[in-house]
Amino acid sequence: MLKPSILAVLLATALPFAATAQDKGADTVVATVNGTPITLGEMIVMKEAASQDPQMAAMGDGALYEIMLDQLIQQTAVAAAGKENAGVRAQLEIQRRNTLAAAAIAEVTKAQPTDAEIQAAYDGLFASAEPPTEYSAAHILVDTEEKARDIKAQLDGGADFGTLAEQNSTGPSGPNKGDLGWFSADQMVKPFADAVAGMEKGQVSDPVQTEFGWHVIKLNDTRMREAPKLEDVRDQISQMVLRDKVQAEIERLTGEATVEKTEGIDPAALSKTELLEAE
Repeated sequence: MLKPSILAVLLATALPFAATAQDKGADTVVATVNGTPITLGEMIVMKEAASQDPQMAAMGDGALYEIMLDQLIQQTAVAAAGKENAGVRAQLEIQRRNTLAAAAIAEVTKAQPTDAEIQAAYDGLFASAEPPTEYSAAHILVDTEEKARDIKAQLDGGADFGTLAEQNSTGPSGPNKGDLGWFSADQMVKPFADAVAGMEKGQVSDPVQTEFGWHVIKLNDTRMREAPKLEDVRDQISQMVLRDKVQAEIERLTGEATVEKTEGIDPAALSKTELLEAE
């Protein structure tokens, strides 16, 4: 079975582009191959798909027209020699539905989110949410509980935490006196995060075991993470609103559809690629 070329996939999945050139319509035939028409609309769709390629985008319309027409002529000639079977029909149908689905979603995303929608989404994320706590801490990581308890005893006796970290810690923060900087609880493994959350500023923990070894932790400070300013995250919020609209539309259309699943299909049939060779 002849596999579709990358160009064919692009053509099959690109969004329809409604356009006219002078007095010509999208259905205007620009060439025929063994009686099969190639239309101006197909050329426009191809150009839209190729516009993401900087080299193609930099070409003048004249050169691009000839290149694309030659490619479509080649594609049409080769396609005529292709043998249609169950696999080919399945691919064509999937591509057809994908193109139509993409066109439906494009209608949803035509209108950019309004300021009110962006503000509402921002408020939902930040205004009413409890700001998370961030911690500034240092640790000394060793491979046994015995070593960790010995280090804790030295610290209780007045030893300098940073010096002991430089001398003993096997973690990457050791050369930096064990300093971990600022982090939130979800950035650390649970035993470490739980230990830090229960400590007071300036406190040094008893040995804490994690998958990395044994830690002696010093909590330097805590703070509440400030919400970002709306203008700093406007683009991300806008994209989130669009994604939510798309998902809502997908769920609406799927929910309104009449779906009937055929019972008794053996999932092992997915591996029977020979079925695709059927005429």
